[in-house]
Amino acid sequence: MRERPYVLLSCGMSIDGYVDDATAGRLLLSNDADFDRVDEVRAGCDAILVGAATVRSDNPRLLVRSAERRAARVARGEHPSPIKVTVTGRCDLDPAARFFQAGEVTKLVYCASGTAGEARGRLGEVAEVIDGGEPVDVGRVVDDLHTRGVRRLMVEGGGTMHTQFLTAGLADELQLVIAPIFVGDARAPRFVHDGDFPWSRDRRADLASVQQIGDVVLLRYALSDRFVK
Repeated sequence: MRERPYVLLSCGMSIDGYVDDATAGRLLLSNDADFDRVDEVRAGCDAILVGAATVRSDNPRLLVRSAERRAARVARGEHPSPIKVTVTGRCDLDPAARFFQAGEVTKLVYCASGTAGEARGRLGEVAEVIDGGEPVDVGRVVDDLHTRGVRRLMVEGGGTMHTQFLTAGLADELQLVIAPIFVGDARAPRFVHDGDFPWSRDRRADLASVQQIGDVVLLRYALSDRFVK
């Protein structure tokens, strides 16, 4: 097996599998205790990856929030927050987005070969732009991240990214938080899209643990033999 980062997928969704609703405002699916847990997971990773659609829709900062955790990372010789990574096919990204402007950390953009020149012209001053293939190949992305010293990668969405990592067999762990609500709107985004997933009626995913966190439930799935408890 080729060397690559340990890949951890993280997602919060409604009981009926949606990660947001169809309104303009963002739907918060978690609670303060779980947000703090996610912050701890982030602090233990070398890089955090989200798709370009998530950068556009959520405008995330993707930084470690806790001052204590940032200090602990610095004490280990690391940057206060992990490397930020995004993937884009169209290069439709705003260099003023918080992904690029927040935090003194490395920002990497993996783009489709055909848009690499445009991406470097638009984003070259705020991030390093890397040719990710045509279309972008997440296997190529994780291989390149490994060469950059990334040993633990956290993928925080959205649905396209989760689907690509899962169908490519590149996920080692899934941390799935279930919120006690229904969205009930087919226009809303879901956790994953259609795809040929390795886990099906003939191969069930291994549920490693279940944890109640206030009014939400965290399910941890071991998706490879590299899973770390």
